[in-house]
Amino acid sequence: MTLVKICGIQDRDSAQAAVEAGADMLGFHFCSSRRRIDPELAAAIIEPLKGLVQVVGVFIDAPPEELRLIVERCGLDWVQLHGSEQPGYPSPRPMIKVLKVRDGQVPDASAWPDPIMLDAWSVDQRGGTGSTWDWDLARPLIATRQVFVAGGLGPDSVGRLVSGYHPFGVDVSSGVERNPGTKDAGLMRAFVSAVRMAEHV
Repeated sequence: MTLVKICGIQDRDSAQAAVEAGADMLGFHFCSSRRRIDPELAAAIIEPLKGLVQVVGVFIDAPPEELRLIVERCGLDWVQLHGSEQPGYPSPRPMIKVLKVRDGQVPDASAWPDPIMLDAWSVDQRGGTGSTWDWDLARPLIATRQVFVAGGLGPDSVGRLVSGYHPFGVDVSSGVERNPGTKDAGLMRAFVSAVRMAEHV
């Protein structure tokens, strides 16, 4: 089964709607981002969802102690590293390292544990870009590793990715929003449905 991660959650309604849509993982941005969330608010949103969904904290070059405190306060299940962190970065939870596809090249992932995430590189954005890229570049890595694919996905495109490449997981944020930072319940349901239908193609 392809894991579905809906990222950039900022409010209770979006979190609940994502769970009801069938998301496997919810992402919360504790980094420089227009979807950044205060850890106290995130903890309040996460608490009633315990056991229903896996919770991921997104960080960019955070000091390890700061990261640890947020992990403990919010009860995070995963840590997603979206910056220039190096192998060996101390994480109190299983990690997902994001590698940026740039100039037609997939970065070397050999030093990082599974799962990893591939996203598009941007000259002015260190976090998610919302831009798509050539998935063919990732086919060899997807065949041998647990790979999340991110970047420009939406209900209309994710089915082609899943049926054609069979990644370990997919990650979406802006592709299920009507307005920046506000998730749309209908789009989230459509996204998850497209993934599940494509798994059987």
